[in-house]
Amino acid sequence: MDLNLKNKIALITGASKGIGAAIAKTFAAEGVNLYLTARNTKQLETLKIELQKKYSVEVITIPLDLTEADSQKILFENCKDINILINNAGDIPSGSLFDIDEEAWRKGWELKVFGYINLCRGFYPMIKKNGGGVIINNIGNGGEVYDPLYIAGAVGNSGLMSFTKALGGNSLEDNIRVIGVNPGPVETERIYKILKNRSLKLYGDENHVQELLKRYPLGRPAHVREISDLIAFLASEKSGYTSGTVVTVDGGISSRSSII
Repeated sequence: MDLNLKNKIALITGASKGIGAAIAKTFAAEGVNLYLTARNTKQLETLKIELQKKYSVEVITIPLDLTEADSQKILFENCKDINILINNAGDIPSGSLFDIDEEAWRKGWELKVFGYINLCRGFYPMIKKNGGGVIINNIGNGGEVYDPLYIAGAVGNSGLMSFTKALGGNSLEDNIRVIGVNPGPVETERIYKILKNRSLKLYGDENHVQELLKRYPLGRPAHVREISDLIAFLASEKSGYTSGTVVTVDGGISSRSSII
């Protein structure tokens, strides 16, 4: 399906691996020119070379740690021509209230919760000036499940869901659509890290990951393309009346009130 995204310009945060890299590949296949940012310079450059060899798109990498001072300002100065913002950078730690101390909690929220909010604040006026576009916040179904062993993420993601709906409720007046996506478990390094931590909590060691995987719908996490393809569709004109909402892609996990 041609999504009519050719020659659009997107910024993807957290783009060096996982869902972010998958979004970059899907967008590049649709002809979208890309700004990619993440902390890992080597992984970003490897991805850039791969994309430019395979697709006729421009790829600019901006290696940054978005929690550092002036990092967001660098993005604002270098990515003024974007039509699409994909907020994806963030890794809120898993654990109970008594596992996650204040420093770790604040660090996770600084990158993801406040990072998403601040990038929306900075890029919204630019996207409006460029004639409109789309902001997609990749959030996570932890904001719907309220798992006590992912409490920092549950609270942070719930806040981002509300933020997305509040911002996207009137944004079409500026020809901007603001949408959230709530993936459940996705086949990335991060999900296996979470599963090992959960195995340790439940069984006393990290060797029960396969048992936990069996509890997922279809006995597996989502494939990254199942998330990136949806995000590309939501960014396209074929989803032109979608704003101020959050789309959940978790195989029904949130509907059965269990994160595993």
